[in-house]
Amino acid sequence: MAQTASKIRFKATLHRPAGAAKVGSWTFLTLPKDASEKLPSRAMTSVEGTINGFSFQATLEPDGQGGHWLKVDRELREAAGAEAGDVVTLEIAPAEVEPEPEVPADLRKALAAAAPKARETWSDITPIARRDWIHWITSGKRAETRAKRIDVAMSKLAAGNRRACCFDRSGMYSKSMSCPVADDES
Repeated sequence: MAQTASKIRFKATLHRPAGAAKVGSWTFLTLPKDASEKLPSRAMTSVEGTINGFSFQATLEPDGQGGHWLKVDRELREAAGAEAGDVVTLEIAPAEVEPEPEVPADLRKALAAAAPKARETWSDITPIARRDWIHWITSGKRAETRAKRIDVAMSKLAAGNRRACCFDRSGMYSKSMSCPVADDES
């Protein structure tokens, strides 16, 4: 019999990221340390729950310091009846089923043209492993870097490699992931 994870309840303030448009942009919240510590991983973690009573599913991002943050897009923020600066109430638990990540168009195109073994490996790996490949590819700052990473990924997948090499999923060692900086006025 599967055991369901207990709900994690907390309150957090919605912030607007520095430099974002004042009206209609996305917001974010940082999980309190004790809430993050109850999650199964310091890395990206998919959760389901409620924000101000409205149901949602999302993937929490690591903040690079052992905690997590949540991007709250306009649709979710409006459904929760909240604005930047408001304190919201959340109840979350790790997702029972890991959702499939959205595959960017350039990666989808490369997979379609890749060797059959690359496509087979991609189909056989877990959603978390696919998310790691996507994050590694899309974290390149320049278009040339991203294109090179797609080529490398196709080669590695064709060789049967199931994981993106040397990828720090928590951001704690490479500092490749962090929470956005809050706009002082939110």
